[in-house]
Amino acid sequence: MTPQPHTTDDAAALQELGRASVEVVHDIKNQLNGLKLYATFLRRRCERDERPADEIETVNKIIAGLERSAAELSLLVRYGRPIELSRAPRTDLAEIVRAAAVGEAEIEGGGGADFAGDFDAAKLGEALADINAAVRAHSPADSPARVSLRRDLSAGAEAAALVEWRGVGGAGGKNIFGALDGNASLRAALAARVVAAHGGAVSHEGDTVSVRIPLKP
Repeated sequence: MTPQPHTTDDAAALQELGRASVEVVHDIKNQLNGLKLYATFLRRRCERDERPADEIETVNKIIAGLERSAAELSLLVRYGRPIELSRAPRTDLAEIVRAAAVGEAEIEGGGGADFAGDFDAAKLGEALADINAAVRAHSPADSPARVSLRRDLSAGAEAAALVEWRGVGGAGGKNIFGALDGNASLRAALAARVVAAHGGAVSHEGDTVSVRIPLKP
C-alpha cells in the first residue's frame, strides 16, 4: 500500500497534540513540586524528631528524584514552546563560545568585531554549552573532541561563523541532535532549535559536529 501524504488537517492535529502535551507536562510538573514540598516538610520532621539516618537518607533520595523529574519536565515544556530571543546588537560570539566550551575553544582569526552579531547571549550560550556537553558525553575522556571557532569562508557574501567539534567518538553512529532518548539528547535537540532561531543550523556528520551562525556583515 502506498503511504498517504500528510494533510493540513494532520499537521493541525499534531500541533494541537503538541500544545496539549505541553499543558499536561506542565500540570505534572506542578504536582511534582507539591510532592517535593510535602517531602521537604517530612524531612524537617525527621530531623527534628531525630529519626534514624537511613530514614532521612530515604527522604533525601525521594526529594532528589522529584527535583530531577521536575527539571526534565521543565525541559520538555521548553522544547514544546516557541523559542523567544532577546537579542543584543554587536554581541561577541567568540566570548559566548569560550564560556560554553569552558575555555577549551580555539578561536581562529582573533575575536571581538570579527565575530560580532545580534545574539541572545544567554540562550545561545546555554545552547552551545549543552552541545559541548553532548559532544563530551560521546567522546572518550582521554581523547576529548577539539572545538574551534572560525569564519565560514564557503558562505559567499553572507557573513557567518562556524563552531566545530572534531574527533567526536563513541556515538555509535547516532546523531546527537536527532535522538530524543534522554535528558542530554533532548537538551541537544533544544539547542539546535535555539541555533535555528538565530538563523543558523547544526549538523553531526561522522566525527564532526558543526554549528553555523550568521554574523553581522
